[in-house]
Amino acid sequence: MTDLLGRLIAGAIKLVLVLAATVFVVSFLLAALVVVVLVSLWSLITGRKPAPVVMFTRMREQSQRYTQGVWPGSARGEPPGEVVDVQATEVPDDQRSSSDVIEPRGEAGRTR
Repeated sequence: MTDLLGRLIAGAIKLVLVLAATVFVVSFLLAALVVVVLVSLWSLITGRKPAPVVMFTRMREQSQRYTQGVWPGSARGEPPGEVVDVQATEVPDDQRSSSDVIEPRGEAGRTR
């Protein structure tokens, strides 16, 4: 008998929590709908676009500007410029100057 009563109370609590969550979600959606309607009416009265629309339009324009590709002309289908292949040659040590030597990053501050 106690087990049955415990199950009934647990089921009633779950039902109350589900109903409370449903009321919360519905009231939140209703409040959001009221805000959207009021902002739309205000934009019709003033003749301006709502601020969120302007913000998302600017964000879309910026993203389109930066997603056209890393290389200029690649998104538009333009042919690439003239490409020149270079033959690599070894420079003897006696022809190098001290300004030509590039040290690795980890050893830049060390003395030898």
